[in-house]
Amino acid sequence: MTEPKPGTLYVVGTPIGNLEDISFRAVRILQSVDAIAAEDTRHTGKLLHHFQIKTPQLSYHEHNRNSRIPEIIDRLQTGKAIALVTDAGMPGISDPGYELVQACVEAEITVVPIPGASAVITALSAAGLPTDRFVFEGFLPAKGKPRRDRLEFLQTESRTIILYEAPHRLRQTLQDLATVFGAERQIVLARELTKLHEEFWRGQIEGAIAHYQQKEPQGEYTLVVAGMEWVKPQLSEAEIQAELQKLILAGVSRSQASRQLAKATSLSRQEIYQLALAIPNLPLSASPIPDIQNE
Repeated sequence: MTEPKPGTLYVVGTPIGNLEDISFRAVRILQSVDAIAAEDTRHTGKLLHHFQIKTPQLSYHEHNRNSRIPEIIDRLQTGKAIALVTDAGMPGISDPGYELVQACVEAEITVVPIPGASAVITALSAAGLPTDRFVFEGFLPAKGKPRRDRLEFLQTESRTIILYEAPHRLRQTLQDLATVFGAERQIVLARELTKLHEEFWRGQIEGAIAHYQQKEPQGEYTLVVAGMEWVKPQLSEAEIQAELQKLILAGVSRSQASRQLAKATSLSRQEIYQLALAIPNLPLSASPIPDIQNE
């Protein structure tokens, strides 16, 4: 354990609901820095009061970031240690914190992360959808063409998709997801994460629409949406042989052509290779055909 280093920006994760989720390290840093840059000083003030932290705050949010960033950079360059916090979770995730971090990096000021809770990872970890690969999209554009274009871009995304949504837009977002992604796509809606009334709703998008027609959306939502499942095309043997013939006549070896088509169909390389051997009147390869059984 060391005291905060002078001239350092600490990016401090704070609880997303349950105050017990704050780390000992986060409390120590917040107690020890010269100032805390907070998204909402009143909101953060309640957290500081709970942990008896008396460090002075300065507001840093979307509407004052252009004037605040030079001021904070100046304080850091004169040797002050400053902590950056958001209303909940890790700063810089769907808030202007990243712009301050970027400015510090450009000014060669040390930035130290103090990890904490994140609604993205919290929701994903308990959703029951694939977690090996995922993409975080934050809030979708509110409406119009930008919103439609973004959803269409995500339509073929194979990774699990994580979105944030406000309660007053949830119903429309579910309708838009059904229109673009299909009503049968799996979705998990998480709300009140880490709080007393934490809730996960799991099912298909059409079921979520029906659920929230009967229930008024409340609280901020984290949506975890299954990625698109890619199904390899089912081609007939004649269609596969026609594709093989095109590739081989273009100079691709039988082995290479078999490997290429195996990636795009449900057949193995060996099965496709045997079909290639059965195609009549094809030129012989300039070099011996490799035994793909041993590749």
